[in-house]
Amino acid sequence: MATPIGNLRDITLRALDILTAADLIICEDTRVTRKLLTRYGITTKSISYNDHNAQRVLPGLMRRLNDGESLALVSDAGTPLISDPGFKLVEAATAAEIPVFPIPGANAALAGLVASGLPTDSFFFAGFLPPKQGGRRGRLAELAGVPGSLVFYESPGRLAASLADMRDILGDRLAVVAREITKLHEEVMRGSLVYLADNYAKQGAPRGEIVIVVAPPGEQIASDEDVQIALSVALEKMSVRDASAAVSMQFGRPRREVYAMALEISREGSAS
Repeated sequence: MATPIGNLRDITLRALDILTAADLIICEDTRVTRKLLTRYGITTKSISYNDHNAQRVLPGLMRRLNDGESLALVSDAGTPLISDPGFKLVEAATAAEIPVFPIPGANAALAGLVASGLPTDSFFFAGFLPPKQGGRRGRLAELAGVPGSLVFYESPGRLAASLADMRDILGDRLAVVAREITKLHEEVMRGSLVYLADNYAKQGAPRGEIVIVVAPPGEQIASDEDVQIALSVALEKMSVRDASAAVSMQFGRPRREVYAMALEISREGSAS
């Protein structure tokens, strides 16, 4: 069952009913899930089930299911099994012909894709890339020809390196880094992979959970010359601020980057 990815109000009424009525709640970390349960006054007993204890805990969970108990599986945040533990349990339950009912709700990958402004008619969720550069670049090479947007999860410490590898292997496609979705410091940064890789290399590791969305192959990034020409035309009728906003939206380039170009063009025009 899906749980909030940040804002605790992003929980469905059906999910609350099931969490209340279940015989047991299966969590990644009971301490994390307890915050949600406390917020809604749910006292159902919970147990930890994760990559470290799955082999030991799974048999006991299967016995309870075979005895007819109702178990609710949740992740720390979002939808279980999406780059989270739980697959082995669902696999074992379906093999034993025990019904599994999905309770939909929040999911960071889909939320990031929706906010990205990139094509959503066809996309591929690739989860986390390998942590080492060789494996990461090899995996990106496998994904380079996928005819749809690519959606990744990434950790803050590896973000800059992953963006640089995406730039080198996938080419300079339009991309989005969505961070802390639904939380207080939510941020969606758009730009070319060249721009984003450079930005996060300079800025350092950000905080929070991260979704990266990369445009499909063939989605060409406009050159700086194309942007400058569009700005020159826009500046004939608009202020620097309005022209940079319009051209930024037109080409999918970061507003700060386009604003700097607009200022330079405006200064050159004033000097001549």
